[in-house]
Amino acid sequence: MAARRGALIVLEGVDRAGKSTQSRKLVAALCAAGHRAELLRFPERSTEIGRLLSSYLEEKRELEDHSNFSLDWCKQPDVGLPKPDLVVFLQLRLAEAAARGEFGRERYENGNFQERALRCFHQLMADETLNWKMVDASKSIEDVHKEIHALSVDTIQAVTQRPLGELWK
Repeated sequence: MAARRGALIVLEGVDRAGKSTQSRKLVAALCAAGHRAELLRFPERSTEIGRLLSSYLEEKRELEDHSNFSLDWCKQPDVGLPKPDLVVFLQLRLAEAAARGEFGRERYENGNFQERALRCFHQLMADETLNWKMVDASKSIEDVHKEIHALSVDTIQAVTQRPLGELWK
């Protein structure tokens, strides 16, 4: 019999969709319910590469811009990583995201780039090997949290005996 394992749950969405807020709320709720949960962020801005990316995103530093590379090229470094058991996409209209606090402080927080990012997300969501769930991020923080929490608990219960998958293999 396979050992019990946890679930890898990923929150995605355009900038200012609420990923950080909802990730923190989910980890707190899972821990309060007795689950072991850990929050991982990318980029992790306290690491050397994270600080480099942060300074680039905040336009304090220039780097070669590879934003024109294909989605397949961008996926290559992640091939073979553990496959998420659940990917929650926080769906939010770009105009609403732009109206949220601090939008525009970073290099790619602009309408054109966010529209391109949204198109890439839709391409990724077409991959039926991943368990994508859409959540309306225009609802209240608490309503969004309740929906994410319910999806997460269902996923945690469903995957305990399943083997880990490999991403994009």
